[in-house]
Amino acid sequence: MDIILSNSSGKPIYEQITDQVKEQIMTGALAAGDALPSMRLLAKELRISVITTKRAYEELEREGFLENVPGKGCFVAPQNRELLREAQLRRVEDILTQAVDEARKGGLTLEELQELLDLIYKGDES
Repeated sequence: MDIILSNSSGKPIYEQITDQVKEQIMTGALAAGDALPSMRLLAKELRISVITTKRAYEELEREGFLENVPGKGCFVAPQNRELLREAQLRRVEDILTQAVDEARKGGLTLEELQELLDLIYKGDES
């Protein structure tokens, strides 16, 4: 499991961990039943507090991404594809909301913004 932390990010460390684990689950890099490193091991690898990894794992479990099996560890929970899609839609909506705010600040019209989005989206397909 690859997790990269940034000290310059405005996000708390536990949130960076949860976001990256969710991303890996949504993209299929982590599949249902995959074991995650123990909280202690992850804390050691990332050189952070065990309390921070515990908070991240608890958040992921509360949101249904992980299952904690006492005595065995944490595992990726079976995912409902519709819930994953809904979570992804929420993330995209948040990002697009920020983009629209920036476009308005910059004086871009809706048509210019749509054209830009179209170019970016189609550019990814090439």
